[in-house]
Amino acid sequence: MYTVLRRPDFRLLFGALLASMTAESILMLALAIWVKDLTGSDRMAAAVIFAVVAPKILAPLMGWVVDRYRRRPFFLAANVVTAALLTPLLTVRDSGDVWIVYLVGALYGLSSIALGAALSGLLRTLLPLGLLAEANAALQAVRQTLRLGGPLVGAALYAVAGGWALTVVGVSGFVTAAAVVGLLRVAEPARPHRLACGLTELGAGLRHLGTEPVLRRALLGYGAAALVIGFSEALLFAYVERGLARPPTFVGVLFSVQGVGGLVGALLSPVVVRRFGEVGSLAAGVALFGTAALTLTYPRLWLAVAALLLAGLSLPLSWVGLHTLVQRRTGPGLLGRATAATDALVSGPQAISIGTGALLVAVLDYRLLFALVGVVMLAAGAYLWRARRFAPAPADPAPARPVVPARRRPLAGPGRSRPALDVDHGVVASTRDG
Repeated sequence: MYTVLRRPDFRLLFGALLASMTAESILMLALAIWVKDLTGSDRMAAAVIFAVVAPKILAPLMGWVVDRYRRRPFFLAANVVTAALLTPLLTVRDSGDVWIVYLVGALYGLSSIALGAALSGLLRTLLPLGLLAEANAALQAVRQTLRLGGPLVGAALYAVAGGWALTVVGVSGFVTAAAVVGLLRVAEPARPHRLACGLTELGAGLRHLGTEPVLRRALLGYGAAALVIGFSEALLFAYVERGLARPPTFVGVLFSVQGVGGLVGALLSPVVVRRFGEVGSLAAGVALFGTAALTLTYPRLWLAVAALLLAGLSLPLSWVGLHTLVQRRTGPGLLGRATAATDALVSGPQAISIGTGALLVAVLDYRLLFALVGVVMLAAGAYLWRARRFAPAPADPAPARPVVPARRRPLAGPGRSRPALDVDHGVVASTRDG
């Protein structure tokens, strides 16, 4: 990923995303803690997370909106709007104001869909196809690193200064991101083709995912895995309490271990994509998570550490593989809708599995459920590995140097009036760069 970080344009975008992702990592869990503090209810605190996730059902509509506009201006405006959406949190004072937190959470969920779809299109516009995996991996490395400390910082900030400080940090992060993106210069068409507002255009992203063979198989395999991957959210608490005989707070230690694995997985994912392709990276990630789940059927502390490292390693491999595949296999004008549809198809089954796992763990042995998760995910990984034959090997990365237009100069001498190309300072662009 050092190649993509040497590009000044990507470094600007990377800096903007660092600011916004830091704000997000500090804010999201702290909002649930805030509601718990105001109401004393675990159920109402958990409802904050649901409020953020629920707008995923509107992903096709948000993708259609994103595809109507140029990527950089839209991404800049979306960051400004997100900052504005957070400001009502400054008015929250007591339990009677909790509805404001839910409303802000739902609006933030909508804006995050738009930001994700616009970012995917912006990366596709900004970078050669061969550097997309490195770019996605760099962003995952930041996200995984922030998972190690961001929620703890948010909780500490709330405990010391209260909800207004969380709001200020969140607003500042997104405003900073917008300001940095404003410095970015991207060659885009003056105006994309305006899309009609109809079911045909709204469903174009989903239709594309269903008709492109490799995308269809990737989402079928990963969708099957997502139907059980959420079980682990509830199973891990049962594993810690019943298997390891430790207090529930020990789950936080295991999540930190998973974060370390996630950082390693983000750093390795470009290598895996180059070696096995995007679908191969997705298959490896799913299979590694299945292996981790099977390991957790036997409660031992050292096995728990190994399993959580594997689980953390698996997540960036899956994420980078899937999103790079969608970016490479989708035209720029359709990418917003395709990215949003992918988000909905993955998040929907995963949300269902979280709720289902919470119900099943009350009536079934957690070891049996971990075994079920492991078997399903290993089967899904094997299906995805076979699906690699529908995806040719990725193109080689583009040259790191920017393309410089060739300059014409006249040749001296009688009878030599035709201009010639001065290519001493230019680099020929490869058509494989997209």
